[in-house]
Amino acid sequence: MGVALRKLTQWTAAGHGTGILEITPLNEAILKEIIVFVESFIYKHPQEAKFVFVEPLEWNTSLAPSAFESGYVVSETTVKSEEVDKNGQPLLFLSVPQIKIRSFGQLSRLLLIAKTGKLKEAQACVEANRDPIVKILGSDYNTMKENSIALNILGKITRDDDPESEIKMKIAMLLKQLDLHLLNHSLKHISLEISLSPMTVKKDIELLKRFSGKGNQTVLESIEYTSDYEFSNGCRAPPWRQIRGEICYVLVKPHDGETLCITCSAGGVFLNGGKTDDEGDVNYERKGSIYKNLVTFLREKSPKFSENMSKLGISFSEDQQKEKDQLGKAPKKEEAAALRKDISGSDKRSLEKNQINFWRNQMTKRWEPSLNWKTTVNYKGKGSAKEIQEDKHTGKLEKPRPSVSHGRAQLLRKSAEKIEETVSDSSSESEEDEEPPDHRQEASADLPSEYWQIQKLVKYLKVALLDCAHDSTKPAQSSLYEARDVEVARCGALALWSCSKSHTNKEAIRKAGGIPLLARLLKTSHENMLIPVVGTLQECASEENYRAAIKAERIIENLVKNLNSENEQLQEHCAMAIYQCAEDKETRDLVRLHGGLKPLASLLNNTDNKERLAAVTGAIWKCSISKENVTKFREYKAIETLVGLLTDQPEEVLVNVVGALGECCQERENRVIVRKCGGIQPLVNLLVGINQALLVNVTKAVGACAVEPESMMIIDRLDGVRLLWSLLKNPHPDVKASAAWALCPCIKNAKDAGEMVRSFVGGLELIVNLLKSDNKEVLASVCAAITNIAKDQENLAVITDHGVVPLLSKLANTNNNKLRHHLAEAISRCCMWGRNRVAFGEHKAVAPLVRYLKSNDTNVHRATAQALYQLSEDADNCITMHENGAVKLLLDMVGSPDQDLQEAAAGCISNIRRLALATEKARYT
Repeated sequence: MGVALRKLTQWTAAGHGTGILEITPLNEAILKEIIVFVESFIYKHPQEAKFVFVEPLEWNTSLAPSAFESGYVVSETTVKSEEVDKNGQPLLFLSVPQIKIRSFGQLSRLLLIAKTGKLKEAQACVEANRDPIVKILGSDYNTMKENSIALNILGKITRDDDPESEIKMKIAMLLKQLDLHLLNHSLKHISLEISLSPMTVKKDIELLKRFSGKGNQTVLESIEYTSDYEFSNGCRAPPWRQIRGEICYVLVKPHDGETLCITCSAGGVFLNGGKTDDEGDVNYERKGSIYKNLVTFLREKSPKFSENMSKLGISFSEDQQKEKDQLGKAPKKEEAAALRKDISGSDKRSLEKNQINFWRNQMTKRWEPSLNWKTTVNYKGKGSAKEIQEDKHTGKLEKPRPSVSHGRAQLLRKSAEKIEETVSDSSSESEEDEEPPDHRQEASADLPSEYWQIQKLVKYLKVALLDCAHDSTKPAQSSLYEARDVEVARCGALALWSCSKSHTNKEAIRKAGGIPLLARLLKTSHENMLIPVVGTLQECASEENYRAAIKAERIIENLVKNLNSENEQLQEHCAMAIYQCAEDKETRDLVRLHGGLKPLASLLNNTDNKERLAAVTGAIWKCSISKENVTKFREYKAIETLVGLLTDQPEEVLVNVVGALGECCQERENRVIVRKCGGIQPLVNLLVGINQALLVNVTKAVGACAVEPESMMIIDRLDGVRLLWSLLKNPHPDVKASAAWALCPCIKNAKDAGEMVRSFVGGLELIVNLLKSDNKEVLASVCAAITNIAKDQENLAVITDHGVVPLLSKLANTNNNKLRHHLAEAISRCCMWGRNRVAFGEHKAVAPLVRYLKSNDTNVHRATAQALYQLSEDADNCITMHENGAVKLLLDMVGSPDQDLQEAAAGCISNIRRLALATEKARYT
């Protein structure tokens, strides 16, 4: 880690002593790799994670004390870890804003707490601790980059035979491995990183201005600098921002969105916080990802920009593209051989240095990064100006029809199949894997050159290929040229479909403006082309960015229309695409408004094609999340059909069927339908399965049915409650949480619920022990179950003996509103036994509960006020509430329209006031 941080990270011009990390893709990549290493350290190396650093790592954190929960002692301005060293000193200490950490275990936990802010924390830590290895291991390890020193230390450890020294050496070796990983991982970023210059950015903006304005013949409405003053170096950013590599700030108004305030820097282009006033001041903080240039950024943010760029034919110059292709080639044979040379010891260190220097030299030799675009007039979507010829008879300009032989189309089909094999192999690997290298020289001699051309064509989405058959408004022509054009486009779409199975390729397709072209292709009348187009959309719709673009291009309407096709494969892919997109409420509404629910319900009756049935039931499940859609499905008798699919179906279908019933059964009318159709028994039978997704859905469905007393009687008779309780032992947290939620209505609506719960041997101890979970959803669901269990006095006595009070108290320092709500309810209910009220005070649960009253969630307010009312029966708890400002917060809630909240708040204030009066009276007697 030491070598990588010193040699690879890029710092501002302020100098190594006081500078900060530049905002570059390379720095971001290094920080992300360090985060992955530290986050997993506590699980991969639990013994080494406990090792106490020689000196703490210190930096100014942006985390507030309230972010820390169980495992920490939290006050308004400080946080101490409960984990301490042998001298009793905490391994994490925060005194706002400075934080000190002395173990990898605490570093791992901090990153988990930081969530989306982990990159910011890692950057602050690296900037403040320039030589972290010395602080972690001591000055003896300052030169761990030298193998000879490492061997000397290893010999010293062997002689000393000290266990702590052995752990030190293990950590040193792990850090050495990280160092090598960072060096190797950074090579690709060093080799590919493009540094923007002020001149490059200026040319881009000037060219974009030429194509800005109103109308369809422009790519933007407007683009303007925030500052008119240009420094002698070409920058418009203030000098104190130029040292960070920033060049200028521009305001861009796309045709299809709000005005964007963008930072152009040497390391790339990104969205900033926007203008702060009319004088041009800017909130410089980065608000998103870094893009390599302005055009790439705008393609990402504006589908209309991408579409109009394609229409107007604006592209990179051919010369520059060729030069970029040359840069992607491997080094010369002699240089490559030198890099592969088998060396060891100090030669190995020289190799690492030479590799870095080699790529840095390549960077200095490469072309000046500029976007020298060219514009071409696009006649009928094909050809360039040079290809246009004049008709002698009419005087009109025409473009010759492309001569595409039948053999070429056949070759494209074979190429698409080969690409599918290649991509299907690579897509099963990690999504972080890079694009496969160009192996054309290593390939078999029998592979034709056209294969490599189509692979490159698809990879860079040259997508003229996919544009040749988009116009379905013209009458179908019987000419050979028309048929061949369609066949070429179909083969291109097949190749694109194959490539879309990879996450990296999905991003490439979207950034290249593939969605508008796919939207146009969806309007074609050729069914054999529609299948790969919809298949591509189905694959890509798993990405959130794609779903937004699909809505913007009005693709849902065409997907719904094609559900009525007679082609089963097309129906399957349309249903699957709807399933992927219907995570979004607006999409679910669009499916209903365009009449898509009825054909989905009709397709349920055709059960022979299981792949199509799985896609259709999946689409119905996701659409059922909206209540308006459930009403429609009830009209179309879809719920009865779904109940009939609960038996003799593959798991892929069952997961979706049960998921749909779980959503439908949130309404009473549908619960009655499921019961009357005999759906309770097959649902309970599915509780004994092992498929995790199916178990999550079936527990939700059974829990929804248990709300109705008649259905609950059937569930109880079928031993369903015991099966639900046994799922609390399932290793998957989602299954545990869903089972605990389902138990709540079961306990609430069962006859003699207390006796039923006690009949499960070890059941109460099991559910109390689940309060030790790290999963927030599990904790919230278990607290809700305990609230219902504790309504029975005998059960409350049993869970008290199992230690429910200290475990609930330990969870009090949480900022998760869902957990706060159910935790407060559980505390309120548990106060009603013995001296539990006093015990909650002794375990420090009262002060955190008072802070819950500052939440913006009414459910949290009500539950907390009820808990405080119960706790205020103890005098010491009243004092704690008063000291933490509870009275003022409760007074505000006395005027709430929620009657339960009113009464609880008033009762708590009354108890506090009674104690104050008694104390005052005792003082004068």
